[in-house]
Amino acid sequence: MPSLLVISALAVLAPLAARGIGRVLRVPIIVFELILGILVGPSLLGWVQPWAFIEALSDFGLALLFFVAGTEIQASALRGRTGRRAWIGWLISIVAGIAIGLILLSGEAAVIVGIALASTALGTLIPILRDAGELRTPFGQSVSAVGTVGEFGPLVAISVFLGGRNPGLATLVLLLFAVIAGLAVWWAMKVPQGRLHAFVDATLHTSGQFAVRLVLLILAALAVLSIALEIDMLLGAFTAGILWKLLMREADERTREAVDSKIEAVAFGFLVPIFFIYTGVTFDLEALIAEPVLLLFVPVTLVVLLVVRGLPSMLAAPAGASGRERVAVMLMGATALPIIVAVTAIGVSEEIIPSSHAAVLVGAGMLSVLLFPLLATAVRGTGLKRDRSRPIEDDAA
Repeated sequence: MPSLLVISALAVLAPLAARGIGRVLRVPIIVFELILGILVGPSLLGWVQPWAFIEALSDFGLALLFFVAGTEIQASALRGRTGRRAWIGWLISIVAGIAIGLILLSGEAAVIVGIALASTALGTLIPILRDAGELRTPFGQSVSAVGTVGEFGPLVAISVFLGGRNPGLATLVLLLFAVIAGLAVWWAMKVPQGRLHAFVDATLHTSGQFAVRLVLLILAALAVLSIALEIDMLLGAFTAGILWKLLMREADERTREAVDSKIEAVAFGFLVPIFFIYTGVTFDLEALIAEPVLLLFVPVTLVVLLVVRGLPSMLAAPAGASGRERVAVMLMGATALPIIVAVTAIGVSEEIIPSSHAAVLVGAGMLSVLLFPLLATAVRGTGLKRDRSRPIEDDAA
C-alpha cells in the first residue's frame, strides 16, 4: 500500500510541476511522470518496488491510452495524399528499423528493435496537440496520420511476428480479428443509435453512468478477444476506441463532450499516470549505469529513431508546408514510447532480449518524449497562428 500512496502523490505532483515549469518551458506532463517514477524506483530512492497490483493498474492505463488514441483518429487524416504518404513513410521505417536490428542482433530480437524504431506515440502526441489547439489544423492532421499509422502498424507487426505462431497462421488469426472487428464497425455505422444516445444522455449525471460502463465493456471485450486470439491486447484497445467513436458519431455534441470528459477523467486522471509513473519505476537504470557503453547507446538510439522514423514521417507533411513545418512533423513522428515499452516488455518476458537492451530503447523513447515535441514547438515558432487560421482541405488528389 505505501507504493500506491507514493504513486498517487506523484500523480498529483506531476501536473503541478508541469504547470510551474510551463511558465518558462512547455514540457509534456508524462516527462515528469516518468522522471518521478525513476526517482522513487529501485534504481534510486527505492520508495516504490515492482508490485503485481500496480502492474495490473498500469496495464489498464496503457490500454486506456490506446483506447483514447483510437477515439481521436480523424478519418480525413488517413485519406488521400496524407494517408498514403503516412503509410509509405511507415513502411520505409519498419524496413529500415529491422535492417538495423539485423545488423546488431538476429531473429526475433531484430524484429523487436525494428518495431520499436518504427513506432510513433500517438497517445502521447494527442494530448499535446489538443492542449495546443492543433488537432484540426493541417499540421495536426498530418501528425495524427503519422501517429495513427505509427501505432497501428507496429501493433499489427507485433501480432504477426511476436505472437508465438508462424507468420502465416498469425496473419490468418489477425484476419479473423479484423473480420469480427469489421462486423462490429459495420453494426455501429448502419444500425440507428438514437436510443443508445438518449440513454447515455439520461444517465450522464446519475449513478448509472451508462456511457462509462459501456466504454469499459467494449474495451474489455475487444481486449479479451485479442488475448484469446493471442494477438496484442493493445490492438483490441485501439480498435475499441474507433468503435466507440463510431457509436457516438451522431450523438448531440454536448453529450459527446460530456462523455469524452468522463472518459478522459478516468484515463488521464487515474490510470494513464500510473502507467507512465510505473514505467519509470521499472526502468532498469542500474543496467545502464553498470555499463557506460549502454548508457552511451541511449542518445545514439535517439538519433537513429529520428532518422528511421522521423525522416520518413516528413512525407506526410501538409501540401505546401514550409521547411520548418516539415521538420516539426519529423520531430513529432519520431516521438515514441508506449509501443517501445510494450514491445520490449514482450522481448524481456519471452527472454528474446535482455533487460539492459530494453532499457536502452525505453531510455531513447523517454528522451524523444522529452525533447522532440519541445523542439517541434520551437521550430514552428510563429507558424502556429497561421496554421490555425488555415482551413483543412480534402487532399484526396
